Amino acid sequence: MVNRILGLSFNYHDSAACLIVDGQIAAAAEEERFVRVKHYSGFPQNAVRYCVQMAKGSRIDAVAFYEKPLRKLHRIIESQLSVSPRGLLKFARTMHRWLSDKVWVERAIHHGLRSVGCNYRPPLFFIGHHASHAASAFYPSPFDRAAVVVADGVGEWSTTTIGAGSSNQLELLRELQYPHSLGLLYSAFTLYCGFRVNSGEYKLMGLAPYGSPRYAQLIFDNLIDLKEDGSFSLNMQYFDYISGNRAIAERFELLFDGPARAPESPITSRHADLASSIQVVLEQAMLRIAAHARRITGCSKLCMAGGVALNCVANSRVRNAGIFKDIWVQPAAGDAGGAVGAALAVWYGILGHPRQGTKRDHMSGALLGPEYDERELVAYLQDRAYPYTHLADDIRPQAIAELLASGRIVALFDGRMEFGPRALGNRSILADARLHDMQSILNLKTKLREGFRPFAPACLSEYASDYFQCDWESPYMLYVVPVAESVRLWDSGPSASVMEAACKVRSKIPAVTHVDYSARLQSVSKDTNPRFYAILREFYRITGCPLVVNTSFNMRGEPIVCTPADAYKCFMRSAIDDLILGSFRLEKIAQPELQSELEEGDYLD
Repeated sequence: MVNRILGLSFNYHDSAACLIVDGQIAAAAEEERFVRVKHYSGFPQNAVRYCVQMAKGSRIDAVAFYEKPLRKLHRIIESQLSVSPRGLLKFARTMHRWLSDKVWVERAIHHGLRSVGCNYRPPLFFIGHHASHAASAFYPSPFDRAAVVVADGVGEWSTTTIGAGSSNQLELLRELQYPHSLGLLYSAFTLYCGFRVNSGEYKLMGLAPYGSPRYAQLIFDNLIDLKEDGSFSLNMQYFDYISGNRAIAERFELLFDGPARAPESPITSRHADLASSIQVVLEQAMLRIAAHARRITGCSKLCMAGGVALNCVANSRVRNAGIFKDIWVQPAAGDAGGAVGAALAVWYGILGHPRQGTKRDHMSGALLGPEYDERELVAYLQDRAYPYTHLADDIRPQAIAELLASGRIVALFDGRMEFGPRALGNRSILADARLHDMQSILNLKTKLREGFRPFAPACLSEYASDYFQCDWESPYMLYVVPVAESVRLWDSGPSASVMEAACKVRSKIPAVTHVDYSARLQSVSKDTNPRFYAILREFYRITGCPLVVNTSFNMRGEPIVCTPADAYKCFMRSAIDDLILGSFRLEKIAQPELQSELEEGDYLD
């Protein structure tokens, strides 16, 4: 009998493993957290080891991989040959890489399993890339029946897919194929505005509210032919991702009157206008795709996944349009979530098990990664002689809340690590959102990132509607909502620059109020994360404010911390005042000077 299924995703830019036990998601983690390389794409050996450990000595009964490598290889060959001889150099490099390792996924998987002690060969299932995304969206959702939309860069061939799920059945109904891709279109503007493709799309989305969409019509007229049913095609004369090494062609740069912005160079209002324009185009496309999904499926609820589903502004536009009665987005909507979807596709779609309990989602608040108990944390601290104090359970929430209320920046390392790109209270940096300069301090001194970027509020769910125009739960930071007018402080006029606009005080919670009076909300409930909820309750009792800044526990260019060693290193290298490791508080001023890089092995302990 198949009870334990290991789901895997790797080969592109998100490598992850997931364990399904009797249909429940028991564990999931991204490899980048263990190896400390952002968007690591190799075999997820450490994530697999963690999942195998969570199987508690039981055999893995089956392995599910999130795409079909030979079909993907067919797309690469056909695409490269379509632009021959212009793409021959890229074709040769790509084929060398694929023929050397990527085609032999089955061999890599079995070798990887042996390396973590699984000296047997469980059956291996290959699930299509968009089928995996769709399964990750529908099966963990709280809906018994729903339309499904997947949009990303590209899988094997698919770039945008519409499907329908009912009970344990999931069918893909419509698709758009490479090279016509919303994800690749958005990535082209990410690159043009000077950010890194596959990791800078968040920055582009955050920059958009600083500008106006004055280039939107130019994009519609020249780059994308968007139909009423949401189907579209790109004008490939402006793009070079098939044959070249860049997303954009020279003609793209001529259309927008100049070369791409050099990374780290000043961001101007022109870049903000470009970001605003492509954001409007993306939103319009997603609205039409969602409307078409409603028409062809007849479903009143929608599930979403794929990298484009991490654009929380577009998600909000779709939700607010009233096309569907309810929407659920997979919190690990990128390729990492494909590991979850592949395993669930085997459990439900192939093995035919019935779904149970669709009144709530089954992602466990995305708290699916490794955790460290008190014994392990004490051993870590004492072995290195780091000074600490113990916070008993009955005083811990109040002690942390008092630190935050006094203006200190607190890093929280507690419980199971989050799965997906958002820190949701277990690997988080917290601060008082009421402080006028906190947004700048966090960006420039703590995270060491661009000063224009916004921060998210973590708010007690029962008080969210008092501070935000939002009447639904948002536990995964996947929607942007307006700050309530009663909280706003209207500014005096236009700003001379992006950075000047970023520094303006716009509300009573300025550290989490973006330039357009919006916020990427996390609503926190007692059921989902009781320890984090208790801290917010105490902060509310002390200050009368039910929310704090919540940003991921990492520095620019690094993955979210995974181990106590990762946490300590980030704590010591940044402007964090206090580190909370489980029930232990480490105060920065009491710590010895950080002498050197941490010893090899700390990341894997």
